[in-house]
Amino acid sequence: MTQIVIHEVGPRDGLQMEREVVPIETKEDWIRRTMESGVDIVQVGSFVHPVKVPQMADTDELIRRLVGNKKNGVTIAGLALNERGVERGLECGVEMLCLGASASETHSLKNTGMATMEAMRRIIAAAEQAVAAGKKVQVSVQSAFGCGFEGRIPEERVLEMVAAYVEAGLFNISLADTAGHAHPAQVERLFAAVFDLDPNIECTCHFHNTYGLGMANIMAAMNTGVSSFETSFAGLGGCPFTKVAAGNVATEDFVNAIQLEGLRKDVNLNKLMGVASDVAKHFEREMPGCVYKAGLIRRQVAA
Repeated sequence: MTQIVIHEVGPRDGLQMEREVVPIETKEDWIRRTMESGVDIVQVGSFVHPVKVPQMADTDELIRRLVGNKKNGVTIAGLALNERGVERGLECGVEMLCLGASASETHSLKNTGMATMEAMRRIIAAAEQAVAAGKKVQVSVQSAFGCGFEGRIPEERVLEMVAAYVEAGLFNISLADTAGHAHPAQVERLFAAVFDLDPNIECTCHFHNTYGLGMANIMAAMNTGVSSFETSFAGLGGCPFTKVAAGNVATEDFVNAIQLEGLRKDVNLNKLMGVASDVAKHFEREMPGCVYKAGLIRRQVAA
């Protein structure tokens, strides 16, 4: 397979559920250390209204700091939900914009105040604006595998949204399991159908661990040919606008799993575990991640 891409979403999807607003200096420290570990993309925050998501109020300033003093090739990304979000991203120098619309009408209305098709129209227009400005762009279908409010989401609806992205020339596409309803057979079936739409699509997956299937779903996606994976340090996360919010697959757990298979040995797992431990200390509670608590499996050296 092509090189596995590790897309860290902890600073955005991980922190947006937390009631305590983390100081910008602490966020910056966690992010810089995560960047030093060798991950590929860090989603620093979202360009949303600070009243709706206070944890993201410092996203613009945080990105300015990180882009202005970057010492490696990690891509600095941010999430936008509309044209104004893209404008803010361009103003602060973000390198990659992540934009998405939900396949669930209920989730879309709660998350953006728009129905799915209206959100799609605006997201595509905003994505085209970002592309024209020379930015990397990733578009997503949220609630692609199910919705806490609506239950099953028709796969045909998800594929129609993917096809609309492709028609607009947007091929970097993520399917997000916002509610954590996905299971491996469904993951393999839906991603296979996406790849059948156009061989040029570059797929990313984003799984929440609501029912304990996050890692199994990642492996199913990998077996289908997905090469980009969104995970969160310490397993933090959850959409505040879904019915039952739960964390993401922990970045350090995912890296440990693929390194056991001989993949991405270039990533410093100890640095990721250190960040996860500090996140747990900061919030004074045990985090969902496993490896930072259990430690690494000792590799027996052959005689």
